[in-house]
Amino acid sequence: MSMEEHIIVGIDIGTSKICTLVARVEDGSNLRILGVGIEPSQGLRKGTVVDLSAAALALSRSVEKAERTSGFEINAALVSLAGSHVSSINSRGVVGITGGIVDLDDIDRALDAAQAIAIPHNREIVHVIQRNFSIDGQDGIRTPVGMHGYRLEVEAHIITASSSTMENLRECVRASGIEVSQFVLNPLASGEVVLSETERQMGAAVIDIGGGTTNMAIYIDGDVWHTMVLAVGGNYVTSDIAHGLRLPIAQAEEIKLKYGHAQTSAVNPEEQFTVRSFGGDAPSRIMRVDLAEIIEARMEEIFHLVLQEIRHSGYDGLLPAGVVLTGGSSLIPGTRQLAAQIMGVPARIAQPQNLIGLTDQLNTPAFSTSVGLLEWALLISESSQHIDHQRSKHMKNWTEQLKDLLRRLLP
Repeated sequence: MSMEEHIIVGIDIGTSKICTLVARVEDGSNLRILGVGIEPSQGLRKGTVVDLSAAALALSRSVEKAERTSGFEINAALVSLAGSHVSSINSRGVVGITGGIVDLDDIDRALDAAQAIAIPHNREIVHVIQRNFSIDGQDGIRTPVGMHGYRLEVEAHIITASSSTMENLRECVRASGIEVSQFVLNPLASGEVVLSETERQMGAAVIDIGGGTTNMAIYIDGDVWHTMVLAVGGNYVTSDIAHGLRLPIAQAEEIKLKYGHAQTSAVNPEEQFTVRSFGGDAPSRIMRVDLAEIIEARMEEIFHLVLQEIRHSGYDGLLPAGVVLTGGSSLIPGTRQLAAQIMGVPARIAQPQNLIGLTDQLNTPAFSTSVGLLEWALLISESSQHIDHQRSKHMKNWTEQLKDLLRRLLP
């Protein structure tokens, strides 16, 4: 893939599925989906690799499908990251402003200072997200470049993950001949496609309920303030159904999708359906309300855990825009109503919007992270171009100042 083509690739490695997307950037900011490769996930549990060869094989199949449909050879990609090994912390960095006017080097030094925290040797930094700046005690500054002052302070949200877990994911990707250009935490990728600008500014939480994990990111004043990953998800609902109704996992997943509901009160108490349980000679009839009770209990637990995390973060009173649910498990009927009831805030279900190209399979909450990886890649590209422009402008100004000085000094 040549840079002139403006081709970007995202690989969403989930517990339930692996999705590889290839897109072309058009008109500077529009993404056209050129290639899609979706493959059932193997060798992963709770977002982490437990069987390297099986995971690598499933990923290779996904990549091959995306290469075949797009016509491009993939050699680098952004890769999603999840799992309970992910943790986050807020930190502050303070530096003196050289020359009295803030430039990009000052911001870089402030962010470096914010990263100067004690991190265990078996962990590595995944993201350093600047929240806001202050200059000489003046808070709430979003873009300090060009502003006058003596002391620059940045507040940053730092996300770390297990080094060994990330290295195992890298090995899976490398087995397909692809280099990981960056890991992106699931809820950050999802937030790029499901949140409106108003929700980001007012305060909202993105809750991505996947198969093996539930991921959350809190946005306030347009920035990420808190992130977390819970090692529970839709697969646990399926497992509960399989145990409670004595069914194979595949059949439990099927009836969850076909007859499931997250609110017992919304189900007709007389409604039934038939299944063939383990060891059963004939199909047995099951009350749909019994299925709903199993689903509701597990989904309640997930939302209570999320609510507990929000309260622990201290931002529970700063989310007037409520929660935005996404991920495959958010599609269970009644999930939105249950979330709003337990968490006491507005809730809505969101999915990728305004996609062009090969999008038939992607217009669902299950692919918010997959599409979000492409949006994140686009965001990185735009940021790099902006920084290059600013540095070029800064160098040009410095050159002009030098010429002016020489004109005044030389006869």
